[in-house]
Order: sequence, then structure tokens, then C-alpha cells
Amino acid sequence: MTKRVLLVDDDALMRRSLAFNLEQAGFAVSAAASAEAALAQAQLEPPDLVLLDIGLPGMDGLDALRALRAQMDVPVIFLTARRRELDEVLGLELGADDYVTKPFDFDVLLARIKAVLRRFGTPAYSQLQPADPLSVGDLVIDVAAHTVTLSGEPVDLAPREFDLLHALAQEAGRVISLDDLLARVWGAEYAGEPQVVYVHIRWLREKLEEDPKHPQRIVTVRGVGYKLVDPAS
Repeated sequence: MTKRVLLVDDDALMRRSLAFNLEQAGFAVSAAASAEAALAQAQLEPPDLVLLDIGLPGMDGLDALRALRAQMDVPVIFLTARRRELDEVLGLELGADDYVTKPFDFDVLLARIKAVLRRFGTPAYSQLQPADPLSVGDLVIDVAAHTVTLSGEPVDLAPREFDLLHALAQEAGRVISLDDLLARVWGAEYAGEPQVVYVHIRWLREKLEEDPKHPQRIVTVRGVGYKLVDPAS
């Protein structure tokens, strides 16, 4: 079944070129020059994936992502000409599934699109994993309910943060290498991009550690990887 991509970018030349290449690659493409137009279009023709520029006129891409998330559950890849990490980090924290920095190679973007669509089409963890919650001390990960609690209090995690924590919790007390975490949580397309793991580990520590600069739960094993432990043990 042909996948529909909604392309949102105010650069007309970029829209035409990217839409043409995506159609050549077998996708059905609809395009919008603004976030407002894209949100209205998504209501009429729900997309399978959204390519969303951050630097849009009017409502920018970050606000558009919030509005889109309120409307529907659809994977989003940010396209950004801004090289500041803040934009990329904030976009992923809000729930974007990936980002690609302009200028980009179309083959790289295509690989990212296919990877995100594969992940999004995979049956939910609740269907693949045992329903019993995973506990590491006072940290509880309920995969079926997709919730995390710390000392009985709920912890709000973005989807990829949850996946990373779940991967660590499955082998609590054991070191998992960066390459293994990349393969499990992001897929083979991310091999050689450890910064993705570093950023998400930092976010998890900010939400789970008493002192994120001196972590006691998510421990770095220098030169190897990370392990999740019970700080009380």
C-alpha cells in the first residue's frame, strides 16, 4: 500500500524537488507552504508520515508539531536549516521521531523515512513483550500501559526516552554498549551516531536522577556503554 507523505516547507523549490524525488521513490506526496495549511490538509488526508520544516512563517515547526500531536498519532521528521543543537533537541523532546539537517542527501532522508515508517508500523511493545512491569528499585516501567513511575510518582517521557529506558531495564545491572542501544532503539541506520544516545541519556538523567551531573541510576561505564541500576542496592 502506497504511503502518503505530507511535506511542509515554505521553500517552493525545495517542495517541488523533494516531492518529485519522493514520488519517484514510490510515495504519494501532498505539500504545504505553512503549518496552518498543513494542519488543515492533514485533517482532510491523514498522512502516514510528515516532513516538517522548523523555520516556517507564522506558526513555526515546533508549534506545528504540538498541534499535529494533538490531532493525530503520526510519525514526524523535522527538516531544519538551523544547526543549533537546541532546535534538534527540543524537536525530539516534543515527540518528533527524527530530524535531518539541511542541506541533506536525498538517499539519507529516504533511509530515515523508511526507518521511521518501519518503527511506526511495528506492533506495540505491549504485544511483543510480557505484560508484567519491570522494576529496578523504586523505578517501575509498565510496558503494557506505556508508563513510568519513580517512587510511585509518574514520570513523563517522550516515546524514544521510554524505549531507551525500557532497553536498559530489560538488562538492569548489565552494561549495554552504545552500538547495541543504537540498534535496539533507533535501528541500524543510526550506526555510528552515538550523539543520539548521549542526548537521550542526558534527558533521562534529568528526569530520573536526584543529581543528573552525578548519576546513580543510569551509570556510565567508560568506553563501554551504560547500565541501569538500583541506587539503593
